[in-house]
Amino acid sequence: MINGFSFAGIPAGIKKNGRRDLGLILCDKPATAAAVFTKNQVKAAPVILGQQMIKKGVCQAVLVNSGNANCFTGEQGIKDARLCTQLTADTLGIPEDLVMVCSTGVIGAPLPMDRFTAGVPQLKTQITSSSLADFAEAILTTDLAPKTVEMTADFDTAQGPRTIAMAGVAKGSGMIRPDMATMLAYVITDAHISAPDLQHALAGACDKSFNRITVDGDTSTNDTLLCLAGGTGPAHIRDAASFAVFRELLETVCMDLARQIVKDGEGATKVVQITVKGAAAKQDAFRAAEAIAHSNLVKTAIYGEDPNWGRITAAAGRSGARVDQNKMDLYFGAIPLVRQGRWLGKEAEQKAAAVMKAKEISITLDLHLGNHTDTFLFCDFSENYVRINADYRS
Repeated sequence: MINGFSFAGIPAGIKKNGRRDLGLILCDKPATAAAVFTKNQVKAAPVILGQQMIKKGVCQAVLVNSGNANCFTGEQGIKDARLCTQLTADTLGIPEDLVMVCSTGVIGAPLPMDRFTAGVPQLKTQITSSSLADFAEAILTTDLAPKTVEMTADFDTAQGPRTIAMAGVAKGSGMIRPDMATMLAYVITDAHISAPDLQHALAGACDKSFNRITVDGDTSTNDTLLCLAGGTGPAHIRDAASFAVFRELLETVCMDLARQIVKDGEGATKVVQITVKGAAAKQDAFRAAEAIAHSNLVKTAIYGEDPNWGRITAAAGRSGARVDQNKMDLYFGAIPLVRQGRWLGKEAEQKAAAVMKAKEISITLDLHLGNHTDTFLFCDFSENYVRINADYRS
C-alpha cells in the first residue's frame, strides 16, 4: 500500500441493501491534489464544491458516499455537502478546506444527513492503511466488482534510483461515456510533485483513458477523477525525465481502471477495442472510433457474436469524419473482412465470427486516408442492461 495514506469503508445506512456506502481516504499530511470533473452542465453539489476546492491544489481527506448523488438538490444540496465537509474536518481534526466530498447514486433526493452524522465518526475508528478494499466497496453502485490497481515505476537520479508507488480505485458500471466518463476514480501516490505538474499529468492521463471508454453513451452529473500526491516517498518529480516516468505510470494506472470499468459495464459480456487508423486528421480518427463505440447496433451485434461489418462502416460514415467507402479495410482481430470497401465473403465472415466468441475483441478500421489513429474501449449491450436500469430506483 502507498505509504502515508489510510482508508475506511462502512455501511452507514445510505443504501437500502445494507452494504458499505460511506468511505474515507486520509493522507497523513496535506497532499498535492489535482482533479478532473464532469462536463455535464447538470452538476452535483459535491462537484460544484470540488471545482472550487481543488483550485488551491491541496487536499488531505476525501469523503465519498454511494446510494445518493446529492444532485438536483438545490441550495439544500450545497448546504449538506458543506456540512459533510465540516463534519469530516471536525472529526479528523484537520482544516475544512482540506476536505473534498464526493457522492454517487440516485439523482434528486436530499442526503440523509443523520447517516453522515453517525457514520463519519465511525469511519475514524476504522481507518487503517490496509482498508483500501473496504473503501473500494463503499463507493460502488451497480458495479459487480470493486476496481483497484497498484503499480510502481523507477527512474535514475544522480543520487541513485528512485521508485514511484501509485494506487488507484474507481467505481463505474453505467452512465459511462467520454467527456470525463461516468465514474468516481481516485489515484494516490507517494511522489513529490507540484500541483501544476500533477494537474497537467492527470488531464493527459484522463484524456487517454477515461475519455476513451463508453458503456452506454451517458455522461453523469457526479464524475470526479482525483489524484493525491502525498510526498512520503523518495521520488521527486522535478525534471523532464522524472515527469515522463510519472506521467506514463499515471496513464497506465488510469487505463487499467478504465478497462476494469468497461469490463464491469452494466450487463456487459464482452470488452471491445476499436482502433481507427489511416485517418486524414486526428479529429477524424476520434470521431469515427467514438461513433462506432457508441453505436447501439454495433454493441448489440457484438453481444450476438455477429460480425455485422455494415453497422461498423455505417457508423464511421455518419460520424462526421472524412471517409471513403472504397478505401476502407476492416479487421476482426487479425481476420480481414473488408478490403478496399469490398466484403471478402462468407468464409472470411465465418472466421470473424469465431473471433467474436472471445470475451475481449479487437476491431480495426483502416481508412487509408492519412496516418492518424485513435482507440476506444467499449462493451456490448445485453438484456441485462435494460433490466438493471429499469429496476435501478425500485
